[in-house]
Amino acid sequence: AVSLESIEYLGVKYRQEFLYFEYLSIIVFGIEFLLRIWASSERQSRRFKSGMGRRLEYIISFNGFIDLLAIVPSIISLFVGNVDLRWVRVIRLLRIFKISNYSSALEDLISAVYEDRRSFLAALYLFFISLFFSSALMYATEHKAQPIAFSSIPESMWWSLITLTTVGYGDVAPITPFGKIIGAITAFMGVCTVALLTGIIASAFANQQSRKKQIFSEEIKQAVDDGVITKDEYQKIESLRQKLNLSEEDARAMIEVIYKK
Repeated sequence: AVSLESIEYLGVKYRQEFLYFEYLSIIVFGIEFLLRIWASSERQSRRFKSGMGRRLEYIISFNGFIDLLAIVPSIISLFVGNVDLRWVRVIRLLRIFKISNYSSALEDLISAVYEDRRSFLAALYLFFISLFFSSALMYATEHKAQPIAFSSIPESMWWSLITLTTVGYGDVAPITPFGKIIGAITAFMGVCTVALLTGIIASAFANQQSRKKQIFSEEIKQAVDDGVITKDEYQKIESLRQKLNLSEEDARAMIEVIYKK
């Protein structure tokens, strides 16, 4: 609805329907937010022992902040005048992050990058060196030929960034022979640095998934040491499976493999 109402003729034609839908969204998200605050007192927390402290911890958490953003912009736009609706729509689109309440994909990605942050920062450092170096060279070689497109080193960074990331919009391109040589070298550096960054993230994500399965496997091994999984052990295993965001199929396969051993 947020995206569709930005189309002018749809926004005008179905303005009332979009408004009703927005009222419904505020009510649903508002009730959900209040229920999450109330239920958060039952969560285990190392920082807070009291229910009020746990509720406060949820409110200031990432998920709590996203849940709050899901309703506040709409309330402001409905009851406060002279608001730029374009920015309100953009902020309302942050509701999509509410999916993180039901999937740990975003959290897993951030955690994977953080675990391998040294390699990631080293690759990022090489990328920025390439960005500044190619921008300076392109400014030196193309400024006279294209004084508007390459008016300064910061202005030249647009071309360098687009070339290094292999996007290549084509709005700015070198025309001098030496500039074309620098462009070719920059494109090659971009393939190397971007591939390095992508490889590090992919490897870190795969390693994290492997660690999760290893932790889950060790828990299963401890549970089946006596040959029987008790009810308490099963609940503990199931709780760990949900925490690690492993599928039931993967969990069953791992249990069967361990049982066979």
